[in-house]
Amino acid sequence: MNFPVLETERLALRQLRLEDAADIYDYFSMDEVTMFYDLDSFTELKQAEDLIMYWNNRFNNIEAIRWGITLKSEDRIIGTCGFHNWAKKHYKAEIGYELSPNHWNKGYMTEVLEAVINFGFEELELNRIQALIHRDNVNSRKVLEKSNFREEGLLSEYYYKKNRYVDAVIFSILKTKI
Repeated sequence: MNFPVLETERLALRQLRLEDAADIYDYFSMDEVTMFYDLDSFTELKQAEDLIMYWNNRFNNIEAIRWGITLKSEDRIIGTCGFHNWAKKHYKAEIGYELSPNHWNKGYMTEVLEAVINFGFEELELNRIQALIHRDNVNSRKVLEKSNFREEGLLSEYYYKKNRYVDAVIFSILKTKI
């Protein structure tokens, strides 16, 4: 499968390249980005390169897909979004995303989610897309609610991250409910 390129009104979503490592490092080195993420803030460029290779290998093995998000006006990565925990047999996957704080509160991630969700339902033939977020991640909650995800419940001590147990809130959107 060739890597699909998606476009929205203001954004292009494309495969990540090693040359994107500096852009990804720039925002993954910020604590406000990694605060609710399952990674510590980056301290060296190689971490971004490794993450790009990891995401691309998962695509090549048909296990996941992660798009790099760029403004149409400039080919610099400002965030990523994609599917992981893809259970083909059950027609479901989990969606994940992050965005550089320089681009928060501009409606970009809502625009991205619309394109990625449509791709998931139409091209991957998913029936269910779910998202797990940290219970205190208010911004992510707002993005999911704007994108018509419904909160399904709290998963107590669901993750062990950064030396502590963390609750997760699960959201979903169903193809039959859009």
